[in-house]
Amino acid sequence: MESSENTQLFASGLRDLEVFKTSFIDANRGKPLFMVRFEKIQGIDTYAFIELVRNDFYTGLDLDDILLGFHYIDKSETLIVGIAPIYEWNIEKFPNVENAVGKFQQEFTRTKKASFHFGVSRTQSNFISDSEEIFQELSKSSEKNLNDNLVRWSWTYYNKANTYISGSVHEAMIQPTVIFHPKKKIFSVKGGEVFVGGGAYVGYKDLINDIPPDQDLNRIELLILEKLIIACDQAPGLLKFNISPQSLIDTFSVPAKVDRLHELILSKGLVTENVRFELVEKPYDDSEFPLKDVCEAFYNFGLSFAADDFGVKSQSHQIVLDLGIMIKEFKLDPISFKFKIEEDQIKFLDNLAFIDYCKRLADNREAVITAEAVEDFDTFNFLMEHQIYQFQANMLFGKMPITEYKRDFELLQNIPEDVLKEVLTDKILAEKQKKSGNLYQVAKDAGLL
Repeated sequence: MESSENTQLFASGLRDLEVFKTSFIDANRGKPLFMVRFEKIQGIDTYAFIELVRNDFYTGLDLDDILLGFHYIDKSETLIVGIAPIYEWNIEKFPNVENAVGKFQQEFTRTKKASFHFGVSRTQSNFISDSEEIFQELSKSSEKNLNDNLVRWSWTYYNKANTYISGSVHEAMIQPTVIFHPKKKIFSVKGGEVFVGGGAYVGYKDLINDIPPDQDLNRIELLILEKLIIACDQAPGLLKFNISPQSLIDTFSVPAKVDRLHELILSKGLVTENVRFELVEKPYDDSEFPLKDVCEAFYNFGLSFAADDFGVKSQSHQIVLDLGIMIKEFKLDPISFKFKIEEDQIKFLDNLAFIDYCKRLADNREAVITAEAVEDFDTFNFLMEHQIYQFQANMLFGKMPITEYKRDFELLQNIPEDVLKEVLTDKILAEKQKKSGNLYQVAKDAGLL
């Protein structure tokens, strides 16, 4: 590099990594971040190349709402360019940075008779990780993408998971939990399970299937968790988030990260007592950091835990034993309760015994029982008769956008028992309810409320 160019880069602060982390990563925390790695820039002065990126490449992105950050690594002669939105990009208008850099490369090679290699990475700039961790993740991914591009001669790399994570916060959905108050004879929405949804995905299964095998699933799971917490800004009621025990152990054995997530929850106007982690049924290794110790740090802040998919053969029993009173909810799969006494007496009696066991377990821990996926009226009645009074059921309320849930939360309270039963047993109303997924709206339209 020529000395004059070296002086320019030094004077501009482009060689100072800490300046890049502070002015770009820390300054844009909570926004989606892109990193473009340019290597082997040939046929043009580096500082002149930076000016082209500021102008030609910027124009090619076709976005006004954009911030750029630069860092130059002397040792490898690598130019790092950071890209972030000034405000927020909707998922429909999310920039295709890979495509823009590819077109920039083609035009650059044609008109400037020069060349470069590039790699692109992206991540939700998360609140849990510090700026060093975020930089390393972006840097490692952009280097891998650059090497992939060289192998396959392609500059398009599209990851749906990251598109969701980096897209609009309004893409979150919630499956409401309904509670029955036996003395008042009314049903009310008390909160629900928050998950990936909207235009990009209808559930976790599609999302996980789309994550490339070389991606860190635990990290993506945590980014989703953060994204959902951000989407729940000022949301009322009990909010439940799926997370695997291993992700908790791997990430939150560092106390500072528990503090950061707690700060994020508070910054979104959420009450910690209304935030619950559903520990999904996945194997975990806590030989180095006990799950109980990690969860206790959250519990001390007021957060609680649920044992997801709790059943007779469930691995969640170990979590219940490990966490004790920190488990405040048992989520039962009612599919195992569909046996009728005339069909299989032994299984029927086993189910009764298991329900009784769960109720005693819940009483000992001051916990609640929630029946998941209640899809037919017979199962609903069976559970009601055995005093299981909390449900997640599409037959009552289907999945809805968080924005709609926040807007209508007060309306979804105090629905009389006879109104609910009339909607579910009337042939015409029941059919409307299947299409609508909103018991309140169907009852209101029918003049029952």
